[in-house]
Amino acid sequence: MHELKKGIYWVGGIDWNIRNFHGYATENGTTYNAYLIVDEKIALIDTVKSTVSSQLISRIKRIIDPSRINYIVSNHAEMDHSGSISDILEFCPQATVITSKAGQKSLQRHFKKEWNFQVVKTGESISLGKNTLSFVNTPMVHWPDSMVTYLPEEKILFSNDAFGQHLASPEHFDDEIGWTCVRKYAAKYYANIVTPFGKQVNKALAALSDLEIEMVCPSHGVIWRSYVSRIIAEYAKWANHDTQNKAVIVYDTMWNSTEKLAFSLEMGLENAGIRCSVRNLKQNHISDIMTDILDAKMILLGSPTLNNGLLPTMGQFLTYLKGLKPDGRLGFAFGSYGWRGQAVKEMEAMMEEFKWEQPLKGINVEYVPDESDLSEAVKTGEKLGSMLL
Repeated sequence: MHELKKGIYWVGGIDWNIRNFHGYATENGTTYNAYLIVDEKIALIDTVKSTVSSQLISRIKRIIDPSRINYIVSNHAEMDHSGSISDILEFCPQATVITSKAGQKSLQRHFKKEWNFQVVKTGESISLGKNTLSFVNTPMVHWPDSMVTYLPEEKILFSNDAFGQHLASPEHFDDEIGWTCVRKYAAKYYANIVTPFGKQVNKALAALSDLEIEMVCPSHGVIWRSYVSRIIAEYAKWANHDTQNKAVIVYDTMWNSTEKLAFSLEMGLENAGIRCSVRNLKQNHISDIMTDILDAKMILLGSPTLNNGLLPTMGQFLTYLKGLKPDGRLGFAFGSYGWRGQAVKEMEAMMEEFKWEQPLKGINVEYVPDESDLSEAVKTGEKLGSMLL
């Protein structure tokens, strides 16, 4: 039993073994968090993925008979959060399912059931007795139905996907893990899930700014109690696409020619005093690369030309990048080719589509770069670095 505050419990599920979540590498698993509030009336805030439904039910039974549940709050209808609602309703069929208007539509489409729904809007609230559930709609953070639930008496925000991390852990609080670790997982989560919705995140932060928040209970990962102000400040930076004078070189290579250019560019950037990460697409998962990109000002993309186009790994990465829409970056393309060199042009065209500034024309070397080519790449890295500074 994990009591967060008197009468408020974590009753979620832990998935220790999941390693891929919608194409996102979850090397340390994840949690599906649900929260039980025991008052004159009893509320369950979100449920869990159906695969760990038995964990949810078992944890609730340690505290109360599930038939006593009066309200099930569905902050977000995606199945990792709503997947066990039907299982819970078998114990308490008269319970009210509280959700947004878009949430009701989504749940009906998912489950094909006409449950006892109550649609709530921003500013509306429900009394449980000593405690009150207040609701704020946060559409497109990160689905149209998304909302958060606030418990003013205890100053707790049940934030659903906002402020989450994919991290399986027996610890339940941020200070038990440490800021450096939990921020890393929160940054990866934001980079791969929330990045396209910066404007909506800013609106949500503004809507929540007047609330006193001492604890943030997300739907994945650990609960924020010691670093609440710090993670809210990070979200504000990420939502505004604030970047640092950092560069990320992302590339793939066939016969190491493009790789030689990548490391020459890195040398030039380092000579200019720029911190630089170098990521080979064969060796690094795209979701980890996105974590580097989250606060990097300059992105360098490298690919040789294969079959008159990009290597498939770079094509996949650019598709992923296009969906996440990191804004306000500086871009640069480089590569090698045999008889035709379209890959660099394709990468430049994609960066133009992203509306990234490209301060220098890309490098495109025929066959194997010689010493003069590599020396020129170093100089180009230095020029790019000076532009960052």
